[in-house]
Amino acid sequence: MRYRDAGVDIDTASRAKARIKTLARRTFNKRVLKDVGAFGGFFSLQGLPRDAVLVSSVDGVGTKLKIAFALDRHATVGEDIVNHCVNDISVHGAAPLFFLDYLATGKLRPRVVVDIVEGLARACRAVGCALVGGETAEMPGFYPPNEYDLAGCIVGWVRRSRILDGSRIRPGDVILGLASSGLHTNGYSLARKVLLEQEGLKLTARVPELGRTLGDALLAPHRCYWPVVRTLLEPGLLNGIVHVTGGGLTDNTPRILPRGCQAEIRLGSWPVPPLFELIARRGRVPQDDMLRTFNMGIGLALIVAERNLTRVTTALQKMREEFWIIGRIIRGRPSVQYLDA
Repeated sequence: MRYRDAGVDIDTASRAKARIKTLARRTFNKRVLKDVGAFGGFFSLQGLPRDAVLVSSVDGVGTKLKIAFALDRHATVGEDIVNHCVNDISVHGAAPLFFLDYLATGKLRPRVVVDIVEGLARACRAVGCALVGGETAEMPGFYPPNEYDLAGCIVGWVRRSRILDGSRIRPGDVILGLASSGLHTNGYSLARKVLLEQEGLKLTARVPELGRTLGDALLAPHRCYWPVVRTLLEPGLLNGIVHVTGGGLTDNTPRILPRGCQAEIRLGSWPVPPLFELIARRGRVPQDDMLRTFNMGIGLALIVAERNLTRVTTALQKMREEFWIIGRIIRGRPSVQYLDA
């Protein structure tokens, strides 16, 4: 009996990992001290200000992976997890430093692994983030055939005096919404239940109201907002930022609201993409559930003092960023109040 007979092929894994090393090295910068393959990733903090604070986040792709499995398309799920994590720390004003991934599968398929890591590396390079290591685990009998799980951890930095935590938010501030690229990485359990199980739609079928196949719409990568946020990080320009993930605007906005501040969001102030309308209509999903499950077309919300509104909107226009004024901060308990159009 050999390890291979139990379902783990070390030689195949070694060949895949050699390719992973090549892809990861392309993301390295002068702060990476060790090559991939050591027991840990080494990253120097030399050159950062003395008051630099490290900011970290960890997350997974979730059941969006079920779409990738069904279509056997894996080139963008790596981008999903990197971009999600980058957004999570960027809302605090933190610049990404390095990233580590965790990939676990029942049977390692080298092509799939390479596709995933190419997506990880591509997203890391786009934001100047080093992919310093990770873990690829082959676990036969634990995962169904041709399935895997993917998670990642990011570490970034921000000067302590420039941390964005929402403490400067005040009644009268304006809420700007930036467009999402789709479901991002949240709400796929409900989307799959409605569109695939209940309605029997095919991922390869073109859906007229979406203008593309259902699979293309559901696999659209999670947007990375760091290039936009970085441009707006001049001290005092933003009072808070919300990454709209699981829980939607309903549950994510209160996470940064100080005592005495409530978000008033006006429904109808931005166009809801047709994918969300398709899910709501076909599944007869109540509006409250939609707002608490999906981003509904708003992937990032900026909270801006009215005196800075012109500067922020001018900067967004120069970047050709699609945005809408979707609400205001009013007096009240930290929560979201929706107003109809």
